[in-house]
Amino acid sequence: MTRLLIVHHSPTRSMRSLLDRVVAGAHDEEVQAGAGVEVVVRAALEAGAEDVLDADGYVLGTTANFGYMSGALKHFFDTTFLAVGGELDPGGAPGSSAGATAGRPYGLWLHGRYDLTGAQRSVESIVGALGWRQGYDALGVLGDVDDAAEQEAYALGATIAALLAG
Repeated sequence: MTRLLIVHHSPTRSMRSLLDRVVAGAHDEEVQAGAGVEVVVRAALEAGAEDVLDADGYVLGTTANFGYMSGALKHFFDTTFLAVGGELDPGGAPGSSAGATAGRPYGLWLHGRYDLTGAQRSVESIVGALGWRQGYDALGVLGDVDDAAEQEAYALGATIAALLAG
């Protein structure tokens, strides 16, 4: 059975709502029919390198704080990056060897009140250095979470899980 790791920092009602919909999508009956996908949900401050190495795909969720990803998701990357084979060259660009998790699909959702650009860019630069491949367009939600955002979060979870089940 393949494994989907959902790593999130969900300190607000809006982020928890999006998390709930991502998880529900990953458990979609059509996706789970057949081989199925084990869905593992970890708070960013609790997820470790073993979780990353044991997973076949990832969905990441973060708030956008002061133009950057949450400190909790940054901590997740800081504590797992080298252990899972991430590499940067001396100039800070992705290295030539992406490590054991290279090629695995990922998805991303972000929530903020003003601007998501820097937060999205910061996550994408790190997953790029890991060699992960984007399996679904990043879901960025500014302001209140409406029905359309919740539906998109469901689709995000279902799509990444389907990529693993397929």
